[in-house]
Amino acid sequence: MKTFLKPLSKEEESLCIQALQDEDAGRSKEAKQLLIERNLRLVAHIAKKYASAEDTMEDLISIGTIGLIKAVDTFDPAKNSRLAAYAARCIDNELLMMLRSKKKTSREVSLYEPIGTDREGNEINLLDIMEQEQPDIVEEMEKARHLSELYGLMDTELSEREKEVLTLRYGLLDGREVTQKEIGEKLGISRSYVSRIEKKALGRMQNGFEKLEKKKGLSGPV
Repeated sequence: MKTFLKPLSKEEESLCIQALQDEDAGRSKEAKQLLIERNLRLVAHIAKKYASAEDTMEDLISIGTIGLIKAVDTFDPAKNSRLAAYAARCIDNELLMMLRSKKKTSREVSLYEPIGTDREGNEINLLDIMEQEQPDIVEEMEKARHLSELYGLMDTELSEREKEVLTLRYGLLDGREVTQKEIGEKLGISRSYVSRIEKKALGRMQNGFEKLEKKKGLSGPV
């Protein structure tokens, strides 16, 4: 794979971002080009997550670079601390949109494409013999990302006891949901106390998710 240039330092990035607003079109264009070139390593890193037999890394990097360019064009230093964090979301978005579009087109073609004939000589296609819906890869990836956010918020927003109560209550480790009474017996506390801990923990998690979504909204597309 192509070797990419090292990322800019925080100070260098800050100077380039300032130069983007410069009235001198040449200086602004040069700063934009530098920001793109020095963040291509980030594009390649994110593109690896989407690598498959159907898509070459070069194609994925090309698509991801579009997201990077959009990030450079729309980055607002007043709302974001570092360009890399904002760009990562834009690159992810561009690659996910490509996957969705490709999946939709592929499904429309392949489902109705003849794959053989029945005993009477009639053409049959994949749609005719499908017994169950295939897993949605994009949805699975988004689900995994939401779960990662969930566990991250549990670490930052909850106490150890609150984490333990929610983990047991909703079967986050083994899929087995435990009643408040069982949790109380396990921890040596009353069922009503478990209920209060659960309610408080859920409230903290809700606030955490709201703050996260608000931050995403201010930072740009997710």
